[in-house]
Amino acid sequence: MSEKAADRPFYEPAYTIREACLQASSFLAEQGVEEARPNAERLLLHVLGIERSALLRDWAERFPSEKAEAWMDAVRRKAAGEPVQYIIGEQWFYGRPFAVTPAVLIPRPETELLVEAVLEAADALWPPEGAAAPTVLDVGTGSGAIAVTLAAQRPGWRVNASDLSPDALAVARANAVRHEAADRISFVQGDLLAPFAVGAEGASAGLAADVLVSNPPYIPADDLAGLQREVRDFEPRLALDGGADGLDPYRRMAEQLPLLRQTPRIVGFELGMGQARDVAALLEAFGAWDEVRIINDYAGIERHVLAIKHTN
Repeated sequence: MSEKAADRPFYEPAYTIREACLQASSFLAEQGVEEARPNAERLLLHVLGIERSALLRDWAERFPSEKAEAWMDAVRRKAAGEPVQYIIGEQWFYGRPFAVTPAVLIPRPETELLVEAVLEAADALWPPEGAAAPTVLDVGTGSGAIAVTLAAQRPGWRVNASDLSPDALAVARANAVRHEAADRISFVQGDLLAPFAVGAEGASAGLAADVLVSNPPYIPADDLAGLQREVRDFEPRLALDGGADGLDPYRRMAEQLPLLRQTPRIVGFELGMGQARDVAALLEAFGAWDEVRIINDYAGIERHVLAIKHTN
């Protein structure tokens, strides 16, 4: 953002809350921010610490002067391209608020479909009313959105989550505490399936896993420069870069599967556009599951691959 843009007057002491929102929306649009008005309103709710109903109620009130500095800082950060989720420190996922920082990928709505698919498939093998419960691995947990959601939705499940980043694990642990699932999730630092392999160091080594779920980095390295600036410049590269064709993490996990104590009966992966057929073929070639299917996201894109062994 240029110095001239930074000096653009999107707030004045005499502004009402409505005027402050409209001026900020105009300012953000001029800086190339998509969905400028929704972004301005979301920042406004955060800075003022109110719900949307209160915003509508107080629309004509004078903007509180004690909030002016925080408001201007938030709007300028958004104008520079920073994701609003990092500015407010939160993103909702599967009906729950999750803390997010620049150390973790921001949870996406399409990943909720992966959670739903895993829940449905696992419930068919281990009915919630039954005595047995699966042991789950969430590999590359990031914010912990998948692991915490599975533990919260199915309190009887034993969930284990890994990530290479210690900073990401700190965020995930905080989210587990926030949603009262910390006593049902074990977190471990390590690369993909390595912490769970037989003979590895640590308490998670040799874990007999029933379910493997992962939303790993899948952006081809050469495509990173062309991503939206909010993603390219602010989200962690470690959680984005999937190697030359974006498939490196899936190949490596397939190579690591024989190192586990047992092959999981369910494997669920999230993928990038155009990758589903290749990953499905990779799992089919492994030959451990009765069914390998592809799941479309809300936009009709082949977004997830689910492999299931129906009979034990």
